[in-house]
Amino acid sequence: MATAELRQNDGTIAITFSNGATGAFPFIWLKDNDPAGFHPQTQERVTDLTAIDLDVKASAVEADDSTLTISWDGEDTKTVYQLDWLAAHVPGQYAADPAKTGFKHWRTDLGADGIPRANAKEVLESDAALKEWLKQTQIFGYSIVEGLDDNTEAGMDVARRIGFLRETNFGVTFEVQSKPNPNNLAYTPIALPLHTDLTNQELPPGFQFLHCLANEAVGGGSLFCDGYAIAEDLQKEDPEAFELLSTVSVPFRFHDGEVDIRARKKVINLDEDGTIIEICFNAHLADIFDLEPTLMTRYYRAYRKYMAMTRSKDYVVTLKLKGGEMVVFDNRRVLHGRDAFDPNTGFRHLHGCYVDRGEFESRLRVLSR
Repeated sequence: MATAELRQNDGTIAITFSNGATGAFPFIWLKDNDPAGFHPQTQERVTDLTAIDLDVKASAVEADDSTLTISWDGEDTKTVYQLDWLAAHVPGQYAADPAKTGFKHWRTDLGADGIPRANAKEVLESDAALKEWLKQTQIFGYSIVEGLDDNTEAGMDVARRIGFLRETNFGVTFEVQSKPNPNNLAYTPIALPLHTDLTNQELPPGFQFLHCLANEAVGGGSLFCDGYAIAEDLQKEDPEAFELLSTVSVPFRFHDGEVDIRARKKVINLDEDGTIIEICFNAHLADIFDLEPTLMTRYYRAYRKYMAMTRSKDYVVTLKLKGGEMVVFDNRRVLHGRDAFDPNTGFRHLHGCYVDRGEFESRLRVLSR
């Protein structure tokens, strides 16, 4: 059975749970998380925090096998909490999140054969298959879905199993093929060095879906590398370069006759714990660097080094997509590119869209309930 101790000196209730785990729960936190303060249907907060005294005090506490009951100074009512809920929300510890699968950093030794694969029919019809595919895609940052029908909706149907498609200035979906008067290098037959898409956007898209409808031209192989792995190695090999790329932002821009979209980005983005959570790297969309002259040369050295690492045989995995295959990858982690191809030797057509990370993680959580 759990035990609870009222500690007036530091304004907390110390709980020892039946499994031996412990936690200290501040009075103000407990009052703010009164179960009665959440709407019964929406589970959104309805309590007004400004109506709670910051110095609120508990006067008595009782614990049994499943609940914790608190009496408050100056109040007649008591608050009852479920102990399993408190155990899952111990202050100072992140709550368990089924969408946080962890990441497996990879390098060239993964090879094309090491990329996780899934069957389109199974993903479309089975929630279990969908969940497993989403987990593997997030862990590795990319995967291949096989067995798609020969139409542009087939890949989008898989993407919509996850959530809403992200619309950009290129539309809800886009065609990757050589065409006259292109407004993007993807719409030409030239080689594309490894990059992340739309670094010029305030929030670059999350997962990208590229459904191969035809890939008959000579050339046109797809290139991928794990931007997290490169950043991890850079931090070990060249701490100054890592520091510059993770603290200094530079401008990115896309513009044509209709739009002019700009944003400042750090190439390597970290969370508050220093964990790498995002890569924004696109040499073609880099705007004119506007750094102080004293910083410029140092930054160029770091930026160039990261660029060179994306082209190293130590990191790049190459494959040639076949008709009916779709590659899915985290656009804010995995850099992608392609070899040049000759449109006179055959047709090459990929159909693409984006689904944001939030939709992807939401689906994982719902499937894990």
